[in-house]
Amino acid sequence: MDRPVVDSPVAQRGRSEAPIRARILQAIFERRLHPGEKLTEERVAELFGVSRTVVRQALARLAQDGIVEQRPNRGAFVAAPSRADARHVLDARAVVEPEIAATACCGPATAVARLRRHVAMENEARAAGERATLVRLTGEFHIALAEAAGNPVFVRLLTELQALSSLAILLYARGEHAACPPHEHADIVQAIEAGDGETAARLMRVHIAHVAEELDLAEPNGSRPPGLAQALGLEPGLSARGGAGSGSEAE
Repeated sequence: MDRPVVDSPVAQRGRSEAPIRARILQAIFERRLHPGEKLTEERVAELFGVSRTVVRQALARLAQDGIVEQRPNRGAFVAAPSRADARHVLDARAVVEPEIAATACCGPATAVARLRRHVAMENEARAAGERATLVRLTGEFHIALAEAAGNPVFVRLLTELQALSSLAILLYARGEHAACPPHEHADIVQAIEAGDGETAARLMRVHIAHVAEELDLAEPNGSRPPGLAQALGLEPGLSARGGAGSGSEAE
C-alpha cells in the first residue's frame, strides 16, 4: 500500500498546498505522471495527510498554470497539451530562455557554481543509466538557470513551461526521448561562466531548437474521414464481412 509522503496528518495540518504542487510537478518532470491521468482529491489528500480543501487549492493553482485540467463533474486531470499548445510553449521558451541565459552571466559566482554542480549530477545520472533522474535533472536545469538569473518571475514562468514541455514530450516525442541533448547544458554554463551573454543566448536558442526537432508537432495531413465507414476503411453501405449493407443484414 502507498505510504503518505509526509510525516503525519498532524505534522502536515495547516501547511500550504505548495508541497503538493511541488510533488506533482516533480512527478511530471520525471514522467511518472502522464497526460490525462486523473488526480483524485480524496486519494491525494490521503497520501499527503491533508484536507481535501488543501488539495483543491493545489490543483486550482496548477490549473491556473495550465498543468492540470479541471473538468466539470469529472475532477482534475493532468493536462494533455495539443500539438498547437506544445508549439506555443516552445515558441515562448525560445523567446524567454536565451534572455535568461544572457542575464545569468551577470549573476554571482555562487550561482554559476550551482549550475556546474547541476550539470555534474546530470552526467552522473546519465553514466549510471538512471533515466528518470536524468529526465528530471535536465528539466530542472532550465529552472536553475532562471534562479541564477535572479528573477523570481522567470523562475515561476520556467517552472510552468518546463512542466508543459515534459507533458508534450510524453505525447509527441519521436522515438525514445530520454532528456535534453548531452553536452549542451555544459556548453551554456561555460559561456555563462565566461561572462559571454551573446554566446549563452545563441547556444540556448540552438538548444531549444534541438528539443523542438525531437517532437512531432506537425498537424496530421489530410482531412478527417466524413463518416464512420471511411474511418474504419470500409466502403459505405457494405459490412465488414463483405456482405450487403445494413438493409439486408440488419437485426
